[in-house]
Amino acid sequence: MIVIRPFKIAISEDDLEDLKLRLSLAKLPKSHAPESWEDGASLAFTRAVIDHWRTGFDWRKQETRLNQLPHFTADIDGLQIHFIHKKGVGTAPMPLVLTHGWPGSFAEFEEIIPLLTDPQAHGGDADDAFSVVVPSLPGYGFSSAPQTNGVGSRAIARMWNQLMTLLGYDRYGAQGGDIGSGVSIWLARQFPHNVIGAHLNYVSAGLQPSLTQHEKISAEETSFRQTAASWAAAEGAYSALHSTKPQTLAFSLSDSPAGLAAWIIEKFQAWSDCGGDLESILSLDTILTDVSLHWFSNNLNASLRLYKENRLDPLTFAPGERIKPPVGMAHFPLELPVPPRSWVERVATVTRWSEMPAGGHFAALEQPQRLAEEIRAFFRPLR
Repeated sequence: MIVIRPFKIAISEDDLEDLKLRLSLAKLPKSHAPESWEDGASLAFTRAVIDHWRTGFDWRKQETRLNQLPHFTADIDGLQIHFIHKKGVGTAPMPLVLTHGWPGSFAEFEEIIPLLTDPQAHGGDADDAFSVVVPSLPGYGFSSAPQTNGVGSRAIARMWNQLMTLLGYDRYGAQGGDIGSGVSIWLARQFPHNVIGAHLNYVSAGLQPSLTQHEKISAEETSFRQTAASWAAAEGAYSALHSTKPQTLAFSLSDSPAGLAAWIIEKFQAWSDCGGDLESILSLDTILTDVSLHWFSNNLNASLRLYKENRLDPLTFAPGERIKPPVGMAHFPLELPVPPRSWVERVATVTRWSEMPAGGHFAALEQPQRLAEEIRAFFRPLR
């Protein structure tokens, strides 16, 4: 029998002191253009982040705030899975599982949770309330790392379905971006009798319908393939490394908090709708809370390796295979390359596709109000 246990974040003083010592001894690279992001993480910005992490960032303050959320753990398929479970306030809250990606964490949903669980208190309609479950992916945050091969998004979706049914939610919605998008698609694909619908704010280029010899790829789809290939050539080195040799990188990131910060912060800067000024949309404390969760987990190999698992078990569809629950998409303008609606409609019934006015890859952090409104609108006719 799976037991659900309350959980409280409590990082030890030894871990905090170790982090400060490592930050004080950080050896930074030289750069001929310290302000530039052209070759990766800006030396000047990263130095400022490291200094703030060491002298200005108050983990205990962040810990106290995060502990105001209702945290739990459950042992599922041999792993301790950490999750937030916030019940909705409304007439008939719909269960909804939100899944994060890399380099995110459960903390990226902190602002959107109250917008979904108590919409009336935030200018919405009580009829749109959700009971929200936010699990941490295996190897992320306070979820333990897989000890065997084969734990990719397909297997994680099976864990999430166990978790939701264990909580008494036999019918529920799924939502996610980045890796969370793939988990949500796998949920809808594998458990159509449980999943009411899947709402996404990202669709991977790895989603591959099997085309018959009579099906033609449209000009829009061809253009997307070209855009995705160009993006991968210019920006995709991180993914190639995660999905082939994650352990090699994990040595560096597990030993150096400065290196971990640079690896993650560069993605926040490149993938968000910040106009080159990351602090204009995300505070250093917000960013460092996420980076700290990765650091304290000490499961960096597992978090990176999820990319390899997904490369070995891609989202390919057999000819004629379709996802039965409806799918919705909120496409934010500074998102990574996303297939056009027609490509997704080859494997799913897309009932809502919205082109958003602002925002990037980290929609729940950048645009929580807009994303919450889209989630409400997609699920409203499915209640």
